[in-house]
Amino acid sequence: MRVRSLLSKFLTLVLCGVLAGLAVAAAVFPANAVFALTAKSASDAFLDLPSDLKTPPPAQRSYLYANDGKTLITSFYDVNREDVPLDDVAPAMQQAIVAAEDARFFEHGGVDLRSVIRAFVANGTGGKVEQGASTLTMQYVRNVLKTDPGLTPQQREEATADTAGRKLQEMRYAVALEQELSKQEILSRYLNIAYFGAGAYGIAAASERYFDKEPAKLTLAESALLAGLVQSPDGDSPIGGDKERALSRRAYVLDSMARTGKITPAQAAKAKAEPLRLKPTELPSGCTASSNNSWGFFCDYVKQWWMAQPEFGATPQERERNLLQGGYSVVTSLDPDIQKSAQSNVLEVYGYGNDRAAPMAVVQPGTGRVLAMAVNRHYSLDDTTNQLVAGGGAIDGYQAGSTFKLFTMLAALESGRSLDTGFDAPARFVSQYPASGEGSCDGKWCPSNANPSWMDGHRTMWTGFGRSVNTYFVWLEQQVGADKVVEMAQRLGITFRADSDANFAKENAAGWGSFTLGVAATTPLDLANAYATVAAEGVHCQPTPVLSITDPSGKKVAAGDPKCERVLSEDVARAATDAARCPVGDQSAYGRCDGGTAEQVSQILGGRPVAGKTGTSEDASTESFVGFTPQLAVASIAANPDDPRDHVGSAIQRDVIVAVARTMASALSGQPREDFSPPGTGIAFGPDGRRGPE
Repeated sequence: MRVRSLLSKFLTLVLCGVLAGLAVAAAVFPANAVFALTAKSASDAFLDLPSDLKTPPPAQRSYLYANDGKTLITSFYDVNREDVPLDDVAPAMQQAIVAAEDARFFEHGGVDLRSVIRAFVANGTGGKVEQGASTLTMQYVRNVLKTDPGLTPQQREEATADTAGRKLQEMRYAVALEQELSKQEILSRYLNIAYFGAGAYGIAAASERYFDKEPAKLTLAESALLAGLVQSPDGDSPIGGDKERALSRRAYVLDSMARTGKITPAQAAKAKAEPLRLKPTELPSGCTASSNNSWGFFCDYVKQWWMAQPEFGATPQERERNLLQGGYSVVTSLDPDIQKSAQSNVLEVYGYGNDRAAPMAVVQPGTGRVLAMAVNRHYSLDDTTNQLVAGGGAIDGYQAGSTFKLFTMLAALESGRSLDTGFDAPARFVSQYPASGEGSCDGKWCPSNANPSWMDGHRTMWTGFGRSVNTYFVWLEQQVGADKVVEMAQRLGITFRADSDANFAKENAAGWGSFTLGVAATTPLDLANAYATVAAEGVHCQPTPVLSITDPSGKKVAAGDPKCERVLSEDVARAATDAARCPVGDQSAYGRCDGGTAEQVSQILGGRPVAGKTGTSEDASTESFVGFTPQLAVASIAANPDDPRDHVGSAIQRDVIVAVARTMASALSGQPREDFSPPGTGIAFGPDGRRGPE
């Protein structure tokens, strides 16, 4: 190792000697002759430069905003950096960095021969390399190479190694860059890539980190302090480093500025006398640092969504790197006012600290945009990071009970049956589906109605849906086939995250009779989006938390556009909506509603047209409600996410209904009243359009 070190120093001295010879040549020959000899080789060298030196892609933080494009949710970064144009950097800062690092920056051509000679003499006299001759351009080259994501860690290490070969290459690249880029462009690039300590890369991040201000507003004293940090960023940093050393470096920079005539000695003295006025600011990073804790689950869903988009990389690792380093501005669909209302209302169901939860999702029909995601949890990096609203990871979802009757009704309508399809619903119905044990009758599944005196009797889709008649819908499911009902749910975006549900759907969908009663696990987001498809008259949109995404150049990325397709005919969707007005105290277009399980909803919404459905799973283990208008769909499910054996009880259903209805009322306040389009008489009453008995 000692031999290698001595050899490195020897080569460095030789290199400096060669460059010193060039300095002599520059003194003997006119300057223009020297540059004429080197211009072509420098231009040729530019063609051989690494692409990142020509168009550097320094890692930049990505920002997440609410739907107004201004309210910051959080940022994502592993390197705290944001590029800014030179015009947005205070002149004092520009002058300070030149004075601190390369006083002759505007005079040399990338390599300062005077500094090379001085270093050669000093290093030769001392017997070791004590002085360098790095220009600001050479430092920029080194910074780019050591942060180039296309290089291996070993290659990045070699880019900063203290060897003659590295220095020679650095000089060659610097001269080539100076032939192609203006001094202002090089200075701008340097300021945007230099490390200023305390985790701040680039002048924008440094200005914010140390003084909580934009770089255009930096004072002379602040500029000199920052410029003095780049030689030893962490050691000299007044945040976690040596404050006295930081002040000493500030004085050095101010003296250098005075020496070069950029400021007067009096200005330098005044700035030196200023106390250290720091205002340390740490930019939030990640969902745990979101500016509002109730936004953490929405932020988590944005990241989950991002990681599934191939536009941001072929692998999950590439997508995450692009989020952390790509410098994107993401305007999300989060509506802070709706989110605030949703959060307040779910806390009326269960407070913070309760093992039970009431996750809620708000979706915009026709776009799939997620407007709010609320739950009675504080988002953090411990066990509460489970995505309770959208599912995924450890969360398969929760049973949503009779809300799944919608899919049976849609399948029946699509098969040609009318809303007026009648059946004398008994208190208990012996189905065709095999079963054993409790709930079976002679080897057949035989479900019953929860409230026979109110539910039994002649029912249609209107009254059967309004009163949530189990036996009517199991009968109706038999008429169309359970496999058609399962397929309908999947068509509307219900995802079977539980392996048992996915296997049943794949291998025995036709025998899944209990599906219509909501035994498959789902999430509030899937449920809200499925009902939003009906609200949008049959247009299903993939749920998305994004309005727009722009890259650092301001170019829009198409990944934020809604992805929608028609999955139901308008008339089928309108017919289902007409029946869905019955449970919530509204009235169908044909006056066929005669009672509902959530009639208070219409009153809470002030008589605005509304539809929806309640859901209770077996033994009231969960309680659900989903409501919708043409403008939005909202779903909430009360459950214990960690213990399905902890039954929430039927008494909580009222609170869930009210929470959803109040969220809808708040979100729609000030919005125009929009009516549902009535279905045609054919799908309402059959091909001949004749109405049955009311």
